[in-house]
Amino acid sequence: MIRLLSIADIVTLTNVIFGFMAIIMAFLNEIRFSFSFILLALLADGLDGIVARKTRNGELGEYFDAMADMGSFGIAPAIFVYATYHDAVSCCICRHIILIIVLIVFLSLGVIRLASFHLMKNKDFFVGLPAPASTTLVILFAFLKIEYLYILPAIVIVSLVMISNVHFPKPGIKMDAAAAILIVLTLIIGKNYSDVAPLILLSIIMVYVIAGPVYLWKIKNKA
Repeated sequence: MIRLLSIADIVTLTNVIFGFMAIIMAFLNEIRFSFSFILLALLADGLDGIVARKTRNGELGEYFDAMADMGSFGIAPAIFVYATYHDAVSCCICRHIILIIVLIVFLSLGVIRLASFHLMKNKDFFVGLPAPASTTLVILFAFLKIEYLYILPAIVIVSLVMISNVHFPKPGIKMDAAAAILIVLTLIIGKNYSDVAPLILLSIIMVYVIAGPVYLWKIKNKA
């Protein structure tokens, strides 16, 4: 079985490890470290795509990537959000239940997204909001401690857009590099300097989410 692995698959394996560590840190109530490990998983996910394009494709390939993403971009962020807001909902069982239901929605739709990604992929655009972008939005909302009553509908909306038929452009190398730099800065700076790094990262993703489909629509109408 080991012989089936390619170099890109080994990078994907680090994605799995980072996702697992994020879950462990959330259980230990080490929210900052949990957040950091999910960001590292995002970086590993981007890196494995680059490595896959530069080296031979492994036989596990897309299936292995989807399984890794399920942990890092589904289970880990859901547990991270739960750990972040646990104290805020511990006083009220109704709030507790609603938070769990919302996270189950996010996790379930994320699994559907990842399972169907390879069946619906297109070389020119993504169908539905990509899982890494969805995960980044959700963990940034939680990391910035958005009010409990606001983060619930935000997570539901992100989850629905993730499995929607809305088309999102595939970022180029420059945009990927800029996102990677912002992720690294967020890892290093964290919540220092008035949350500047995570806020910039959040702003960039929000621009992509809102302007991306509009950009593709305009291109389609010009064609």
